[in-house]
Amino acid sequence: MLAVGRIKERYVAAAVEDFARRLRPYLPLELAEVQAAHGGDPTAAMREEGERILTRLAPDDVIWLLERDGEEWSSRELAQRVEGVMHGGAGRLVVVVAGTYGADAALRARATRLWSLSRLTLLHEWARALALEQMYRAMKILRNEPYHH
Repeated sequence: MLAVGRIKERYVAAAVEDFARRLRPYLPLELAEVQAAHGGDPTAAMREEGERILTRLAPDDVIWLLERDGEEWSSRELAQRVEGVMHGGAGRLVVVVAGTYGADAALRARATRLWSLSRLTLLHEWARALALEQMYRAMKILRNEPYHH
């Protein structure tokens, strides 16, 4: 997972770490952050953050950008998409969480898929925890393991 900025709330950081710990036995996982842009211009901030993210991506990476207007998937649909990436021969799957203002056009264009966790507007910090939880759930589904936590 590649995200903009640091998590400020301890309870959100704890949730991210908890689901990262649960997910690591199933697949390699790296949590990385790029610095958030400073200043009052949302367009410039999105462009700057997008450039920072793009420099961290490899050409064969599969990029799922979290976006409010992206595709909404059920947990089973997510599991199927994860399985497709795992068996598709591509590079790593990188889930990207843009900054406060969202993603700029260049980052959106680089994305393989736009993934929406909900039509609701979510804090981008919470989106990290929710995406990790859903990835963990997807792995449990793929392994036919019960998930009741």
